[in-house]
Amino acid sequence: MLFRFSLYGFLKNQRYFEPFLVLVLVDKGLSFASIGLLYAVRELTVNCFEIPSGAIADSWGRRNAMILAFVAYIASFLLFGMADQFPLIAAAMFLFGIGEAFRTGTHKAMIFAWLHLHGRIDERTKIYGYTRSWSKLGSAFSVIVATAIVIVSNGYEYVFYLAVIPYVICIINFLGYPSELNRASDDRPSIRDVMRRMVETFRDVLRRRNLRRVVVEGMAFDGTFGTVKDYLQPVLAAAAVFGAVAIIANSTLSATQQSAIFVGAAYLVLHLLSAVASRQAHHIPDMLGDEQRASRLYWAIGAALFLAIAIGAYREIISIVIGAFVLVHVLQNLWRPVLVSRLALSSSESQRATTLSIESMARRVVMMIVAPLLGWAVDAVTKHDIGGMFWPVGAVGAIVFLFFAITYRRSQ
Repeated sequence: MLFRFSLYGFLKNQRYFEPFLVLVLVDKGLSFASIGLLYAVRELTVNCFEIPSGAIADSWGRRNAMILAFVAYIASFLLFGMADQFPLIAAAMFLFGIGEAFRTGTHKAMIFAWLHLHGRIDERTKIYGYTRSWSKLGSAFSVIVATAIVIVSNGYEYVFYLAVIPYVICIINFLGYPSELNRASDDRPSIRDVMRRMVETFRDVLRRRNLRRVVVEGMAFDGTFGTVKDYLQPVLAAAAVFGAVAIIANSTLSATQQSAIFVGAAYLVLHLLSAVASRQAHHIPDMLGDEQRASRLYWAIGAALFLAIAIGAYREIISIVIGAFVLVHVLQNLWRPVLVSRLALSSSESQRATTLSIESMARRVVMMIVAPLLGWAVDAVTKHDIGGMFWPVGAVGAIVFLFFAITYRRSQ
């Protein structure tokens, strides 16, 4: 099953549009505020379906929920490729959000169910980090393919269409999962069953201090990261356009092709480093004594990196911004296996998919609120020429991470 779990992660990350999504939207004439609003549409959709999807997955069948998610993804990719107006792009974001809602937390719950059934739950951080590393290797491979697609086609449309192929293969992979991981009930769940499971799990999160603390940390860390991470794309594109790489800038390639090469190279390095970080994530908690000490260290490192992004962007020192952004991505891949392990340890097996969905919903609340505001702030500082273009991105991250680093207390 580790092979199938890893294959899922590898195929799931064949999103050839991902390194270029912000650039695609800018190319379609959208402002950063509008892009932030589209991200909010996606996160709002996920939030509306997040907890019910986890409850449905626990009751109706996790494998069934994953197949539904990937069907929604495929429809989203096709619409993204055709859309050139805000309403159609928003519809594509909605479908993507449906896919995210039914996928997020569900597959992690299947992994932990398999560990529990085979008496390997103590290896949760190591194995989740291992499968996550394959996801990052998939991302690295997808960057190579995506860059080639953009260079050959001199456009972005095919990065959406060709992403359909690995997602179809992933559905076939799900059909080979054993029935014991589906955990489907004999009867299809009623609305009352779904709501009861959702309310019970949510009440459990609120009442249990340890579990509540981990959910809040996930909301702040991953919510902030999810909001700011894609701003690396326009930073890299700007570096390419303004001659950060002379060989590319002096060539006969178009601006789109130049950006694709520079963005692709940076994301390839980023994903390879992230893969190593995910696979080695369990070593740091082991060295420090437990996962909570590791979490506190990650908050402090994150605060320093976001501060570097803010200062570097304000002073327009592009190398500092790019370097710090890459390290933030690596840090997130050290953080995530530790957080998921803490969530799994704090929740019961029967409610694990729902609990993981609640955590995901909580961090998406942050993204839903902050993304449009951050886009507006970037547009505002650009319009009024207040320092470099993207310093608000680093400022937001620095404030959040510094607060948690200073106020961090170990859960009892």
